[in-house]
Amino acid sequence: MDMRKIDALEKWDVQNRLNTPEDIAAYLEAVFEDGDPKLMTAALGDIAKSKGMANVAREAGVTREALYRALSKTGDPRLSTLLGVMKALGLEISVKPSTRNPEAA
Repeated sequence: MDMRKIDALEKWDVQNRLNTPEDIAAYLEAVFEDGDPKLMTAALGDIAKSKGMANVAREAGVTREALYRALSKTGDPRLSTLLGVMKALGLEISVKPSTRNPEAA
């Protein structure tokens, strides 16, 4: 395998692909379907970084450092932080009945 060809490949970074509200919503929707809280937190971090962490932190009412910590791999953000970040990003959460376990209703 020619390593020069591999090195010449463009590095793929999701933050460079989150250009529209639709891109962001599709990304989060896919992540939320997985159901992994750590993945959800990381995805919000990706989106916040793409929009500028300092701006998102200010609009969410937390410090930039606190936001980085909350959305890090080891972070466990409070619901109020997550909701603040979602609002700062112009996103909202909606709830619908699960189709995975129809007998739960």
